[in-house]
Amino acid sequence: MAPSDTTPPRRPRPKRGEGQWALGYREPLNANEQSKKDDNPLNVRARIENIYAHRGFDSIDPGDLRGRFRWWGLYTQRKAGIDGGKTATLEPEQLDAEHFMLRVRIDGGQLNLEQLRTIGEISTTYARDTADLTDRQNVQYHWIDVRDVPTIWQRLESVGLSTQEACGDCPRVILGSPVAGVSEAEIIDARPAIDAIESRYIGDQAFSNLPRKFKSAISGHPGHDVVPQINDIAFIGAVHPEHGPGFDVWVGGGLSTNPMLAQRLGAWVPIAEVPQVWEGIVSIFRDYGYRRLRARARLKFLVADWGIEKFRDVLQTEYLDRELIDLDAPEVPATPVDHVGIHRQNDGRYYVGVASAVGRISGTLLSQVADIVEAHGSQRVATTPMQKLVVLDVEEDQVESLVAALAEIGLQARPSAWRQNTMACTGIEYCKLAIVETKQRGIDLVNELEQRVPDLDTPITVNINGCPNSCARIQTADIGLKGQLVLDENGEQVEGFQVHLGGALGLQAGFGRKIRAHKVTGAQLPDYVERLTRGYLAERTDGESFAGWVARADEEALR
Repeated sequence: MAPSDTTPPRRPRPKRGEGQWALGYREPLNANEQSKKDDNPLNVRARIENIYAHRGFDSIDPGDLRGRFRWWGLYTQRKAGIDGGKTATLEPEQLDAEHFMLRVRIDGGQLNLEQLRTIGEISTTYARDTADLTDRQNVQYHWIDVRDVPTIWQRLESVGLSTQEACGDCPRVILGSPVAGVSEAEIIDARPAIDAIESRYIGDQAFSNLPRKFKSAISGHPGHDVVPQINDIAFIGAVHPEHGPGFDVWVGGGLSTNPMLAQRLGAWVPIAEVPQVWEGIVSIFRDYGYRRLRARARLKFLVADWGIEKFRDVLQTEYLDRELIDLDAPEVPATPVDHVGIHRQNDGRYYVGVASAVGRISGTLLSQVADIVEAHGSQRVATTPMQKLVVLDVEEDQVESLVAALAEIGLQARPSAWRQNTMACTGIEYCKLAIVETKQRGIDLVNELEQRVPDLDTPITVNINGCPNSCARIQTADIGLKGQLVLDENGEQVEGFQVHLGGALGLQAGFGRKIRAHKVTGAQLPDYVERLTRGYLAERTDGESFAGWVARADEEALR
């Protein structure tokens, strides 16, 4: 008889806690969580004003410098001369320059001319004339000295602007339609909801310690002009057959290294209730969000694990104490609207959307824009989630003169398809996470393609990112370029890109196709994009999009 196996059965390994506060995990499970518990990051403002601005960079506590400063829009920028190969190998203090990036928070995107001039003047006075338009509707400065920060805050706040919670594990800037209140296509003006959330909750310590960043978008425009499918929460204008105009709710979108598209909650919310529902959803993230691993500390992972039905049930039963009104899926646009061009407003005037190259502008240019806009009878502009600028409230007889004046300073209302549809993140010039240069490469690429393929008759989006984090939305572009070091034809390590092809937002939303083992050097980029474009133009069927062609094309044709 064979001996019996007396080995006791293995006990299942207990599942590790994810640091969810609502389940009792209140003790910090990593250094970021410990830092936030040690001191609410919003408190760092007092130390900046009373200590660091007087004693300078070397006096800054490391926990404030690389952590809590972000809650006031401040990141240390990359020290000049450090190549991309050292991004992941050097210690933070080796990468830090003694200057900062600073984001100006513009909830909803709209600015009056006094605000625009103030942003421009701060740039020329304190930021070496840097002022990039970001795809979060912020204006982003570089070369900021901590000794100037209190003065910058005073100047911004005197005109109703702020840098509070522009970064950090908190509710960041709320994207809004740049044409809210004036668009003929608008279902409902969302500005009151954005204003209410900004005034009630931004800076509230009840929401300043989230598991990680929280991105919001609220627009009454049906054209998805705030890219709702890649935000943590989005409210998009929708008409209920019984209750009228209100909002469709989306949750759980986000990109980076684990991209996920937002899911519809299946609920209709009237404008008066948007702040309360927003508070409920951000509270779910605060209480149930995963805090153990930073890589999973986004709302999208909780939504994916729970499912949308459970998420809605928890929202209704634990946070709202009522049922939401059901809503069938509204129509989704083919692609998000960017508002570039000349468009009639609902009051008979016009708005004019203009493109720079990849959002790279300056304080000098913003001041010029203010002068031009005022000379043409308008008092308002708006930033967009597409790195564009829109001039509002232009009388019909002023439109062409305005368009010509803006074109003279490089802002085009009738841009080429390349200039309109190319986007780039900050890149290695300033960002400590970046591996390759992006902004100048994007500008050069646009200029080159305008010469090589000047008559492109359909949009092809080109999004250039300096690292895997997808600040420039590489997975949702027709041509998404993820920066990395690659080998050139001589076997030398150079700046280059992994390619994602055929991504999209809107009706056919999806993530780009990675071409197996295919990399493109920075020097090869213009040739590669031209070759792809000509292949698409030669082989497309009637009405076929670039993404549609990529989906059916042989992989060799995409190399």
